[in-house]
Amino acid sequence: MLVLVTYDINVETTEGKRRLRRVAKQCVNYGIRVQNSVFECRVDAAQYTKLKHLIQSEMDESRDSVRFYMLGSHYAGKVEHFGVKPGIDLDEPLIL
Repeated sequence: MLVLVTYDINVETTEGKRRLRRVAKQCVNYGIRVQNSVFECRVDAAQYTKLKHLIQSEMDESRDSVRFYMLGSHYAGKVEHFGVKPGIDLDEPLIL
């Protein structure tokens, strides 16, 4: 399934900046950054549960906000992209 992860981490303190780096690192481990604080993650149910747990353990729920949008397995018609950063087909091999 495709899950869109968005977050807003309060970075007014050194600890906040640390939380931001840690949340971003967990997202990078499971998906592709499509905007500064937005990741597209193609995961199964177990990976999704683990990702949520890892992010929630890094964030401060009194200062930060994280949203998970589950687009499911049939997401191709649900995502449109316009602008400079090209979309990535998550079903195709990624060759750098």
